[in-house]
Amino acid sequence: MEKYVIKGGVPLVGEVEIGGAKNAALAILAAAIMSDETVYIDNMPDEADTNAMLQAISSTGAFVDRTGRHSVKINASQIHDYTIENDYIKKIRASYYLLGALLGKYKKAGVVLPGGCNIGLRPIDQHIKGFTALGASVNIEHGIIDARADKLVGSHIYLDVVSVGATINIMMAAAMAEGKTIIENAAKEPHVVDFANFLNSMGANIKGAGTDVIRIKGVEKFHGTEYTIIPDQIEAGTFMLAAAATKGDITVKNVIPKHLESISAKLIEMGCQIQESDDAVRVVATRRLQNTHVKTLPYPGYPTDMQPQITVALGLASGISIVTESIFENRFKYVDELTRMGASIKVEGSTAIIEGVDKYTGAVVSAPDLRAGAALVIAALTAEGYSTIEDIKYIERGYEDLDVKLRELGAHIEKVDSDRDIQKFKLKNA
Repeated sequence: MEKYVIKGGVPLVGEVEIGGAKNAALAILAAAIMSDETVYIDNMPDEADTNAMLQAISSTGAFVDRTGRHSVKINASQIHDYTIENDYIKKIRASYYLLGALLGKYKKAGVVLPGGCNIGLRPIDQHIKGFTALGASVNIEHGIIDARADKLVGSHIYLDVVSVGATINIMMAAAMAEGKTIIENAAKEPHVVDFANFLNSMGANIKGAGTDVIRIKGVEKFHGTEYTIIPDQIEAGTFMLAAAATKGDITVKNVIPKHLESISAKLIEMGCQIQESDDAVRVVATRRLQNTHVKTLPYPGYPTDMQPQITVALGLASGISIVTESIFENRFKYVDELTRMGASIKVEGSTAIIEGVDKYTGAVVSAPDLRAGAALVIAALTAEGYSTIEDIKYIERGYEDLDVKLRELGAHIEKVDSDRDIQKFKLKNA
């Protein structure tokens, strides 16, 4: 099994280019099958999740052509399979987007219940509520969600909780329903806006994305399009926190600074210097970080996907910090691993009370999920001595070439798959 071996203690310095947003890409790739014409998508991240989505799309009979590492052509005029239950699609949470796409276009769809990271309950009841309101009947049998309708008719839908997945899925189905749909209490995340822009580029009529009320007028069919995915807010934030934790100086390029405001604000509270330009953010940390309090919230609040990374940084800050997780209930599973590295963190329910320590020390730790895995990498980069991060398959679900990008910033990190390789790394970096 592949793992990262890291020698810590080096400030990260330099520039890093951010790739396309994974969470936008998964929704956009799924929605590309709603047109019978060719759809060209650029700035697509080359990650395990996006690759699994492309395999699932191909299995329906759609034509998928990887024209480059970060670009793909999809033509879905020959789809013949409306039930998707392949092994690869079981691994990703966003498999449910194929439900909205197939239901919207063909009025029938079956998708195996989704997998992904085990960070807590992520029910799909709001998705089902939306599909039902549009006129579909939804059943779960033999591990497959089956949705079908004679026709879909626009409706007024109020989401009980703010859900990115449900907002996007309902938008897809409603975009080809008869009449008007209003989604209230809609998610406002940047990738929801990007997704609406993509659907509109294929001929949809969607207004209000980025606010909590989205209005959709159904259309009969979509045409082809060429579309470039927005930069990844969470990859950018991860490198920003890596700069802070390692007392580094990183310019994060190809970003939309507005999307990063909640992260930048916390870094400023922690004593970092932030410089923004049109498409870049520079983070400079020259002294020990200051304590602060963080609560995860739907956008534009502080993102849940950035909670483990800031917890790692606050573990090295002076004083006591409190991090409250209000989105997912299992998101502190990595704290036990961080404790092996010398962190002093007490978890009570959905709150972590963090007493800053002077340093972390190297250890063998295991990534319990995608973002926690990235956070443990940051911890190892700051730590005294050598660390090994196991189960990096989780990290590679959402970060492209993480080890390569970190090496370019001066990190001592290598991807290895044997104890012998670890020994060679230690000899080289002694």
